[in-house]
Amino acid sequence: MTHRQHPIGSGFTAASTADDVLAGTDLTGKNVIITGGHAGIGLEATRALTKAGASVTVGARTPDRARAALAASGLDGVEVSRLDLIDPASVEAFADRWRASGRPLHILLNSAGAPAPAELEQDSRGYEVQFATNHLGHFQLTLGLLPALRAAGGARVVNVTSGAQRFGDIHWDDPHFADGGYNPGAAYAQSKVANVLFAVELDRRWAEDRIRGYAAHPGVIVGTALNSAAGPDALRAQGLIDEAGQPIIDPEAGKKTPQQGAATLVFGAASPLLAEIGGVYLKDSDISPLDDEAKPVTPGSIPADVASHSIDPQSAQRLWELSVRLLKH
Repeated sequence: MTHRQHPIGSGFTAASTADDVLAGTDLTGKNVIITGGHAGIGLEATRALTKAGASVTVGARTPDRARAALAASGLDGVEVSRLDLIDPASVEAFADRWRASGRPLHILLNSAGAPAPAELEQDSRGYEVQFATNHLGHFQLTLGLLPALRAAGGARVVNVTSGAQRFGDIHWDDPHFADGGYNPGAAYAQSKVANVLFAVELDRRWAEDRIRGYAAHPGVIVGTALNSAAGPDALRAQGLIDEAGQPIIDPEAGKKTPQQGAATLVFGAASPLLAEIGGVYLKDSDISPLDDEAKPVTPGSIPADVASHSIDPQSAQRLWELSVRLLKH
């Protein structure tokens, strides 16, 4: 398989922050949508992109809570619009409002994510909630915003993924675990593989319209709602928190602060180094190398380079077609 997963020597490191990546970048006049941009790494991306001059709109399931979080961070000028990714009508309404505003969309950062429930949870359509939230809701949103992305005359779509893409694949015959065998880790990994495959196929389909797709792995950020859902005992066993419950920060091992985690998101969103390339998986503010060597997760090592099955072009096209069918039900 030919691929573009070759680091470009960006000059950034695992410890670089979002402000480091955007230093000297002027995003004045650029419109940005960030799902979940009021919490965790999404909030840090909102802050950094706003600081660089962008006009940011945050999509949030509970707008009042999002506005309060943004105001507490000194970002009360950021626009907030209601968006519930597992409610197709809410996603459609969000996209309709944006298109009606007539604004071009330069950057779409699909950042929101659902924590893994211990037991199988499904939305009103019977779709597994992690796949429905992390992938399918963002897929519907992105398609709904395509006219605005085209109107930008150069746009980027960044899907926030995870190193968990290495440890799972799409359950093609039963993506919603309807026939049993639900495992929260497997469901999460499936949704993160989907984030990467979506970026690959989006770039193939839309690059001629000057819309490029990226999948960004932020690292493991302890303290976000997503990662804290595992509980303190599990986090301690994974080497993510110490005995006092404080996060262990080791960027080279993939354990990052929110500011460091957001760096790769904004690298995909705005770095001029990616001007001529898309459809790739990003890590540590660079393009990740391809690595298919089986490597376990240990307290001292969290493998996160992209695996071949996560960027397979045939799988990417198959997922796109499956996603279109699922949205019609």
